[in-house]
Amino acid sequence: MKNFINLKDIPAKDLRKILDDAKKRKNKRKKLSTLDVDKDRPLKGKLLIQMYEKQSSRTRLSFHIAINQLGAGSIIVKASELHLGKGGESLADTAKILSTYGDGFMLRTDSDKKIEDFSKNLSIPIINLLSPSSHPCQVLSDIYTVEEIKKKPISKLNITWIGDSNNVLNSLIATSVKFKFKLNIGCPKNYRPPKFVMDWVKKNKRKINFFDDPKKAVKNADVIFSDKVVSLNDKINKLKKNKDFKTRLLDRDRSFFQKHYMMRKILKKLEKNFRAICLLT
Repeated sequence: MKNFINLKDIPAKDLRKILDDAKKRKNKRKKLSTLDVDKDRPLKGKLLIQMYEKQSSRTRLSFHIAINQLGAGSIIVKASELHLGKGGESLADTAKILSTYGDGFMLRTDSDKKIEDFSKNLSIPIINLLSPSSHPCQVLSDIYTVEEIKKKPISKLNITWIGDSNNVLNSLIATSVKFKFKLNIGCPKNYRPPKFVMDWVKKNKRKINFFDDPKKAVKNADVIFSDKVVSLNDKINKLKKNKDFKTRLLDRDRSFFQKHYMMRKILKKLEKNFRAICLLT
């Protein structure tokens, strides 16, 4: 596996290897502090370059710390600081320069095409830290945490998503296909996943269950995922969207969901090391 861009493009055995490696590495760090470097220093002598075109708190901090813990160095650059498509320098030129100095490139962007273009022109691996259609590191981290808390492989659990269709849900759908777990989605019809996502599910002979009624969606659920109805930088009528979702049942009737409710925003039992484990594959 050269790049880590979309979970749907990565073999299930490789995703499982990342999860297994993360568990082993976390256990070995139990007596280490945040600033301690892993004894095997798997990324010793490597330089990872990060670029954030969108706001980031958890991803930026966790990757920065994890890179150091794995023994590598890191640089964070801003697109505005580079000749990215300006001054006669193309994206391909920028990719060549990044490949000359770095051993890996990590990008958080509002453009799927930009990630695709970088992947074609880089000679070093690229990791997708977030794009409009995919949030692979976040969702694989969520899978890790669910398995850790539930003490079962995700394939033996019933998962429900309540809320809007977004990049997180796209990646969750991808993992449902890769790890073969049951996925119910409670979402208004006008906000369901795009056709290209569902076509891929059908091509892989898997089924996703949709419900207009959230209470029906969560029946027999082991874990309930959710996210903000209005995502960062959503270019929509926010009042209409909130009305369409009726502020979602998760907020109005929390007691109904409390037993298995594991909202993504509190799934931060994740150890800081995990998100950078994908660098090892």
